[in-house]
Amino acid sequence: MSEDDVDVRLRDVVEADLEFLLAYEHDPEAVRRSRFTPRPRDAFLRHWKTKVLGDDTVFVQAVTVDGEVAGSVVAWWDGGRRFLGYWLGRPYWGRGIGTRALALFLEREQNRPLYADPAGGNTGSVRLLEKRGFHRTGTVRHGENEHVVFVLP
Repeated sequence: MSEDDVDVRLRDVVEADLEFLLAYEHDPEAVRRSRFTPRPRDAFLRHWKTKVLGDDTVFVQAVTVDGEVAGSVVAWWDGGRRFLGYWLGRPYWGRGIGTRALALFLEREQNRPLYADPAGGNTGSVRLLEKRGFHRTGTVRHGENEHVVFVLP
């Protein structure tokens, strides 16, 4: 099956999606690459229900592949900057799904500039942002980890 045979779509996140997203956040390889500490289930659900789904300024979409929840893409305000984040389950890596999902998301999320700051060693995420027109503007530290700051003007 080629990448073109896969049906990638975005839709609103529903509460039933959260169990999939929780499992993806706890994948050991995803944790290693993202340098993100996964949250315990209760903290994860509380965060998503109040700070993501419960905040009208946050725009979040579920990524589906052939009808299955593959991950999410989200934009939120941090101070005066609009940030972008995304997370795909490992079965969906390296298949062009992130590139297609991000393109769809950027058609809907019109705020610019848009920032992202993946872990410096997360080469897949860095390449994804570069493919979608983001430019490196520097680095920032989150705790012990260096992240690359990108902007889409």
